[in-house]
Amino acid sequence: MLKRFLLAFAAPMSLGACATIVAEPVADPAANIRPERGMVSAADPRAAQAGVAMLRAGGNATDAALATMIALTVVEPQSSGIGGGGFLVLDPEGDGDPTTYDGRETAPAAATPDWFLDAEGQPLAFRTAVESGLSVGVPGNIALAAKAHAEHGALPWAALFDPAIALARDGFVVGPRLRVSLDANRSTGGGMSVEARALFFGEDGEPVPVGTTLRNPALAAFLERVAAEGPQAFQTGANAIAIARTVEQHMPARRRPVSGTEGGVAVPLVKLPDAMTTDDIANYEAKERISRCGTYRAFLVCGMGPPSSGATTVFAILKQLEPVDMAAHRPENPVAWHLIAESMRLAFADRGRWLGDPDFVSVPTAGLMDGGYLLRRGAAIRADTTIARPEPGLPPGAGAIMGQSATQPENGTSHFVAVDGDGGVASYTSTVESAFGSGLMVNGYYLNNELTDFDFAPVSNGMLVANRVEPGKRPRSSMSPAIVYGPDGAFRLAIGAAGGATIIAQVAKALVGVIDWGLTAQAAIDLPVIFAPGDTVWVEQGTTLEAMIPALRALGHADVRARPPGFKANAVELVDGAYAGAADSRSEGMAVSE
Repeated sequence: MLKRFLLAFAAPMSLGACATIVAEPVADPAANIRPERGMVSAADPRAAQAGVAMLRAGGNATDAALATMIALTVVEPQSSGIGGGGFLVLDPEGDGDPTTYDGRETAPAAATPDWFLDAEGQPLAFRTAVESGLSVGVPGNIALAAKAHAEHGALPWAALFDPAIALARDGFVVGPRLRVSLDANRSTGGGMSVEARALFFGEDGEPVPVGTTLRNPALAAFLERVAAEGPQAFQTGANAIAIARTVEQHMPARRRPVSGTEGGVAVPLVKLPDAMTTDDIANYEAKERISRCGTYRAFLVCGMGPPSSGATTVFAILKQLEPVDMAAHRPENPVAWHLIAESMRLAFADRGRWLGDPDFVSVPTAGLMDGGYLLRRGAAIRADTTIARPEPGLPPGAGAIMGQSATQPENGTSHFVAVDGDGGVASYTSTVESAFGSGLMVNGYYLNNELTDFDFAPVSNGMLVANRVEPGKRPRSSMSPAIVYGPDGAFRLAIGAAGGATIIAQVAKALVGVIDWGLTAQAAIDLPVIFAPGDTVWVEQGTTLEAMIPALRALGHADVRARPPGFKANAVELVDGAYAGAADSRSEGMAVSE
């Protein structure tokens, strides 16, 4: 089994004061008290209950997490499901040495660096790209589930599908969140697909009302087939043909890629054939990767490495703050949020330059999490002023300088955590990218628009961008599933979030809340969110942070704006030998105990 990669850290440099060396946690088996009963926290109670049903049937955290993912396909179609992909951080034995599974979608073999460029070589408008076959990546969630289950599952494969099949066949009640999402995203919710429109919209063209019992017989039948026949029922045969055909039918006319000119004659717009093939789908492989771990104030934080930017960026935000006495700056103090924003700006500068699919570009992952490097970066942070314009650093092991990458919008993601009575822990983030993904539906589930996570322009300032489109490549992600271990080496917390690049901000903020401010996971998740990927600082509208805008401006942040909350985090923590669940109060989520 691939396990974790732990970085060795230099002694932290202080901001004008000495600091002690942070040592790697030493496990104390006597301190690792394991509760007798498991728990699942998810963004929808019915999905959490699907996971708990696996625990009650004798399954483990792996089984519970996978059943939760499958059930979310039915009850939270706007956010995740089998038509998308995800990342799983898994500690099946609860021994403090997790591994990770990469079910990130891939670009089809036909995808080239000009994939999102128009006839004039300019990047397409974002929504134009989303609402087309161009945006669909080869789905990875079923392949991830099959790999993780084969290596760590306890129940039969078919058992994982039982709750989702029942929900799709017998129906589930439409809640406010789904209704609002359908109303706000009519094009992808039903405008792109006759099947989706018939399922989620009435004859009057309006989304089905809250309280409607909604049945999805096509999805129930397909899930029954995958349960009976195994993952090949997804990756081959009729389903693969349907995916490829649907993507092809929604490919826009594009200029064929050429080198130079053809006698000065413009190359005509054509629809490129075979945008995604059944071979692309059949050949998809989920990958087990080494988890990326590092110490922050003697807590071990483990997450998903590239192609996710989660582990590196979340950890950078934390580690750069380590010399600061964050406990002295409480959450009601604007200085605390200023410090977090400053560290975030530095971390996102590195994210934009260096992060991409490690199978295609050289990502200096170890260097980006190197303690000495991050503490040198963090030395620029001051409590009373801002960094004028954070530039990317040069982490140890970095190769050729890459062009600076952009950040694309996204809001179709879900995070869930499962823990079992034997100490197993699963932290899983699943996504279809935007709300309802591409809007294209096959067999009752939505296909993702994950390829719009690539940079549309392959070159920036004359340099290739690490996150450019290439055949078979996985786009950079912000998903940040994490497992945290205490100074005694015992499991402390599993957490993750939804909300595009704000995922990183949500997870980092929550970890500061738990580790530095001594909050419960629930209280830490419910803290307002600050998001500072560059010179603009976004604060959550309607919270204490919005009232702090004048103070943040006084500290040097010239561009501070409020944004509506679109956040959604879930966690399970271990406190005094008992599991405690946390679900974002902004969502309909719930933690359910076995």
